Amino acid sequence: MTSLSPPKGTGPLGRREARLAWGLLMPTIISVALVVILPLLSIFWISVKPVQLADLRAPAPVVRESLRGRPAAPSDPAQYEIRIRNSSQDKPILGVTLADTLPEGLTILAPDPRCTIDGAEIFCDFGDLEPGYRERMRMEAQVSQAFLDADPDLDASEPRLTYRSENILTNSEFTLDNFRRVFDGGEFWAVLWTTMFYTVFGTIGALVFGLFAAMLLNKSFKGQGVLRGLYLFPYVAPVIAVAFTWVTLFDPFSGSANALLLQMGVTQAPINFFGERPLALIMVTVFEIWRYFPLSFLFILARMQSIDTDMYEAADMDGASPFQKFWFLSLPQLLGILSVLFLLRFIWTFNKFDDIFLLTGGNAGTRTLTVNVYEQAFALANIGAGAAVAVVVFLCLLLFSVFFFKFISREEGL
Repeated sequence: MTSLSPPKGTGPLGRREARLAWGLLMPTIISVALVVILPLLSIFWISVKPVQLADLRAPAPVVRESLRGRPAAPSDPAQYEIRIRNSSQDKPILGVTLADTLPEGLTILAPDPRCTIDGAEIFCDFGDLEPGYRERMRMEAQVSQAFLDADPDLDASEPRLTYRSENILTNSEFTLDNFRRVFDGGEFWAVLWTTMFYTVFGTIGALVFGLFAAMLLNKSFKGQGVLRGLYLFPYVAPVIAVAFTWVTLFDPFSGSANALLLQMGVTQAPINFFGERPLALIMVTVFEIWRYFPLSFLFILARMQSIDTDMYEAADMDGASPFQKFWFLSLPQLLGILSVLFLLRFIWTFNKFDDIFLLTGGNAGTRTLTVNVYEQAFALANIGAGAAVAVVVFLCLLLFSVFFFKFISREEGL
């Protein structure tokens, strides 16, 4: 007999539970959208806009009011001055008007033809301001004793301005010139190669050294806790402090490393570790490995200590060597955590900016994509080009993530 009852979850109770679930999830969805999705969409938007650093603020009229002549008595001549300019050098401002209330005791004797006076109210219609427009408007004025006694600050009163201006961030002008600028010439591919070298070797090196450190400390001995704490020092120390220490240590003129190499006869002249190609790239990669291997060490050590020791006892009884125990017992158990660490470290290292910028500033062949974002956006004041490089960074990481989850994670059972 065919059941006439509705499928599970489609009845009134199921729909009510679904609405409740969505209601509980909505704050999280909104938070993720505000924190992650909206900034990401804004980067994509800016990457196709011809935006310079100066364009982040829409064109606006800048107005200053002052009283010229410094009158000391009511009979002294005075001039009421309005200085107005267009804040943009390449965009006009349309329909600019100014309205303000004059201080008590100040009277305009000869108003400008563009201005009207109604009691203490002044209204000026400046029309359209061309790019780079700048003017000083002066009108004959007279002050009373009450005005002199009060000594008001004309700049303290904010004039009421009305105008229309085009914001390049919100208009309909789009361009692909930012991406053309990024990909033109061989510079981009050199920067991409540097980024991949730094990321791949920095990630693998951090995992290998973390695995080695975990194997060393996966035994109980006196002082184990102190040694583990020392291993964590590179990771928890402030990056600006350790970067400055490395730069000082390997300085070609006053660094201890060069002094030691010279005294030992290893080299005949000081080595500029952070100023020569390709040594600078190798050094920043070594710094990346040294600074971030403790994170891998913590995760790998925690996983190693959760492995059942009965397997190792059985392997000892079968006469397995230490290498065989590691290769056939430990490593298969660690592949899962190693895969996750590789994914995280690859993404974090690919996005790394502060370490390289503090060590070399992106010079001597160490300019990565993230450093290129900074240089395009702020050093060259081209926000659009910087956003275009950021989009390239996002797409590279997206392709890597798709490849990882489709092939690598499937093999590891993640």
